[in-house]
Amino acid sequence: MINVTIWYEKLQEMTTPDYRFVQIPEDKRAEVEQYHAKGSKAIKEAYPLGLGGTLKDYISQMDDVSVTLVTLDMPEFGMPDELLKKTDVLIWWAHVGHDAVPDELAHKIQERVLRGMGFIALHSAHLCKPLRFLLGTSCTLQWREGDFERIFTTSPTHPIAQGIPASFELDVEEMYGEYFDIPKPDDVIFTGWFRGGEVFRSGCTWTRGYGKVFYFQPGHETNPTYHNPHVLQIIKNAIRWAAPAAPIKEKIECPHVEVSPESKYQK
Repeated sequence: MINVTIWYEKLQEMTTPDYRFVQIPEDKRAEVEQYHAKGSKAIKEAYPLGLGGTLKDYISQMDDVSVTLVTLDMPEFGMPDELLKKTDVLIWWAHVGHDAVPDELAHKIQERVLRGMGFIALHSAHLCKPLRFLLGTSCTLQWREGDFERIFTTSPTHPIAQGIPASFELDVEEMYGEYFDIPKPDDVIFTGWFRGGEVFRSGCTWTRGYGKVFYFQPGHETNPTYHNPHVLQIIKNAIRWAAPAAPIKEKIECPHVEVSPESKYQK
């Protein structure tokens, strides 16, 4: 059984952002309220179950997966140590609350990935602290709302691409464009083209320590992207790909080895 945790920011779905629990810095609150005002109703129309609830509903259909959905406003920012310790694959969707996540929590997630946990960052989670800490770059890009996207499968033999056609279309999606400030991926599995002319490395993988990382670009909160069967299949494939192939290590070690493998032949 693969234990999947979906961490969903949820700020734009709240009736009003509750800063007592979310702890958004004061200089960021105007931005949060701006996005909340224009997004709350549209998100509910696109996702009656909520965006996080929609992802959970789909992923729960996988026979070999147990799913937990948590949000930023929960105690310990939704990720207490007990939950993190039992998570095999962590899916992260965030938008305007990146600064509310403590560095300490982001480093705990980073450290667990290095020990073998899988990490999947979706859409605007390109700026989340766990991904930036894992990749070591700013993860910045260009963006524009309300474009048409055609996604090409550029690594068709990769496990995440199984069952996905050579290309598929999203009638309305937020444009993300290059330059995308990321380290060179292990694989660029999907490449997005937008009607405005931009292109983007929309599905990228990395290995960090014993863990696997996947970033997938589509998923603007007011667009019905997470109802698209190809997008959902990609997420399903990514979960199985990112799941630990061996038990997650208890700790990262740098052991002193006193006896060499050849010692028995060197008497």
